[in-house]
Amino acid sequence: MADLLCHEARVSAPLPPTDPLAPARLKPDADDARFIRRVVILVLMLAVASALYKMGDLLILAFGSVLGAIAIHSIADLYAGTGLSRRSALGAAITTMLGLFAFLFWLFGVQFGEQVNALVTQLPTLLKQLFAWASQSPVGAKLVNAINAAFAGSRVARDLSGLVLGGGELLLNFILLLVGALFFAADPGVYERGVLLLVPRDKRPAFEDALFDAAATLKLWLRAQLIQMTTMGVLIGIGLTVAGVPSAAALGLLAGLSEFIPYVGPTAAMLPALGLAGTVGTGPIIGTLVAYAVVRLVQTNFITPYVTNRVISIPPAVTLFAILSIGVVFGVFGLFFSAALLVVLFTLVRSLYLREVLGEDIPRSQHAPLLGPERP
Repeated sequence: MADLLCHEARVSAPLPPTDPLAPARLKPDADDARFIRRVVILVLMLAVASALYKMGDLLILAFGSVLGAIAIHSIADLYAGTGLSRRSALGAAITTMLGLFAFLFWLFGVQFGEQVNALVTQLPTLLKQLFAWASQSPVGAKLVNAINAAFAGSRVARDLSGLVLGGGELLLNFILLLVGALFFAADPGVYERGVLLLVPRDKRPAFEDALFDAAATLKLWLRAQLIQMTTMGVLIGIGLTVAGVPSAAALGLLAGLSEFIPYVGPTAAMLPALGLAGTVGTGPIIGTLVAYAVVRLVQTNFITPYVTNRVISIPPAVTLFAILSIGVVFGVFGLFFSAALLVVLFTLVRSLYLREVLGEDIPRSQHAPLLGPERP
C-alpha cells in the first residue's frame, strides 16, 4: 500500500519547469534549415513561373501597353521640341496616337473595306490553291506537308483560329492595350520606381541604368520601324499596282504593317498577294514575286542598314529563331510583339551582363535618377 501511494505521488507530482534557454529538441540544425529554405524558394519560383506562363497573354498585352506608352512619349518629345510644355506635348501626343488608330480603322473599314472583306473571304481558298500548285512537284509537296505539320499543333494556329472565331476578344484586347498604354504614358515614373523598389538597394543603380537603356533603345527602334513600315507599304503597293494585282492598296498596307514582325510578317503577307494574283493569271503572280523580291533587296541593302543598324544590330539568325520561339511560347500576340521583346532582351543582356557583370565598356543612357541621390 505504501508503494502504491508513493507511485501515485510521483505520477501526480508536477513536472520540473522547462529551461527557456534549453535548445528545442525537434528544431532542425543549420544544414537542415538551409536545405528547407532552398526547397521552399524553389517551390515558390516554380509556382511563379507557372503563374507567369498561364498569364502569358496578359503579360504580352502589358508589354504592348508599355511599348505604346514609349511611342506616345516619343511623339511627345517631338511636340516638346516645338516649345510646348511637357503636359501639353503629352496631351498632343495622346491625341495624335488616337487619331492614328482612328485613321487605320477608317482605312481598313471604309476606304479598303470591300478589298479587305474580299481578301479575308477568299484567303482560305487562295491558300488551298497555292498549296495545291506547290504540291505538284515532289519538293513542293514535302514543303507543304512540313508546313501543315508544323502549323497544325502550334499555339499560333490555335490562337489564329480563336481570333477568326472571336473578333470581340481581339477588339477587347486592343482596347485593354490602348487603355494600358494611356495609363503608363500618363505617369511612367510611378511604375518605374515600383519596379526598382523590388530590387535590392545596392543593385538598384545598375537596374535603373538598364531600364533607361531599354527605353531609349525602344524609342529609336520604333522610329526605325516606322520608316521601314512606310517604305515597305508604299513600294509594295506600287509594285502590285504595276503587276495588276487586285486590292493592291490594301495589300500594300498589310505589307507595311507586317514589317513590324521581321522575316515572318512579310513572308506571311506575301501569301494573300500571291493568292489574289493567281485569280488574275500567271503574269500577276510573276509580277508579285518580282515586286516582293525587288522591295526586299531595297529594304535589306539600303533602308534597313541605314535606319536599324544605328539603333541595335542583332544577327539575322538570332532574330529569326528568337521570334519563332517567342511565338511558340506566347502565341500570336507574342509573335506580334516578338521583335520589340527581342530588342528589350538584347539590351538587358548588354546592360546587366556585359556591362555590370563582365565590366565591358558600354555607355549608359543619360537620365535623372528615379531613386536615391544624384550619381556621378
